[in-house]
Amino acid sequence: MTASWIDNQKNLMLFAGRSHPELAEQVAKELDVHVTPQIARDFANGETFVRFEESVRGSDAFVLQSFPAPVNQWLMEQLIMIDALKRGSAKRITAVLPFYPYARQDKKHRGREPISARLVADMLKTAGADRIITVDLHTDQIQGFFDGPVDHMHALFQLSEHVRANYSLDNITVVSPDAGRVKVAEKWADALDGAPVAFIHKTRDPLVPNQVKSHRPVGDVDGRTCILIDDMIDTGGTIAEAVRVLREAGAGDVVIAATHGVLSSPAAERLTACGAREVVVTNTLPITEDKKFPQLTVLSIAPLLARTIREVFENGSVTGLFNGNA
Repeated sequence: MTASWIDNQKNLMLFAGRSHPELAEQVAKELDVHVTPQIARDFANGETFVRFEESVRGSDAFVLQSFPAPVNQWLMEQLIMIDALKRGSAKRITAVLPFYPYARQDKKHRGREPISARLVADMLKTAGADRIITVDLHTDQIQGFFDGPVDHMHALFQLSEHVRANYSLDNITVVSPDAGRVKVAEKWADALDGAPVAFIHKTRDPLVPNQVKSHRPVGDVDGRTCILIDDMIDTGGTIAEAVRVLREAGAGDVVIAATHGVLSSPAAERLTACGAREVVVTNTLPITEDKKFPQLTVLSIAPLLARTIREVFENGSVTGLFNGNA
């Protein structure tokens, strides 16, 4: 009997939607691969068509898509890309979502409301995704919405290293914009050599989105450089109000650090005028010219995504990227 042998080596392939091509190229460069060529177009009625121009059979496929506006279009495009890979016999499909869409709709506040973050996870699974890579979810429990492995990465290292390189740690206080993110602020404090932690006591009207009423800081902020942290900045109302409260409490410089710069209008105007010395975000979302302002600093998340993709592909330790503390 004659045996047949095949080359069964794994093949990493990177695919990217049209929402954030700059980030895709940065990740490809870090991985030393190319973004797989594809034909992607929209029909007159708004439907999306995708076809890959190379064979994907047996590949370990990583599908990168970010979610600026219009979110629904880019979500549908990623689902279609995943479906095309599944039908093209890709061996494993990993959805790479630097910014997880609908993450703020992770629970019901009142009756007859959806849990849209769970719906997104279900759609990704149904389309054919075997795994998810994402960065700084709005809440950790979203990981449990997906029936499969979720690699939840954190931009804390990139952001805190920027702070460490540009500000003296002797007079820093890490400030959470609300009581709910104090645990994240404590991780920041550890990364900044045990800096003290404070938070803003606030209330939010559940019936009115993107509006918040801040009250007072809890903790020592008088005369200190405050590092105001959050997972995302959307319209900028919450974070701008927090800066005002800190200033009124006697804080020195205020530096805003957030992973996701959604920066919906009028965020640029609010953040320009709020009195913050610097606003630091990553490029999990594209920062277009109309969203830029003088105090804005944008750090690349591509090295973190590339290292994560490499570890997943090589069956390595993703947790090891964070010294076992992820």
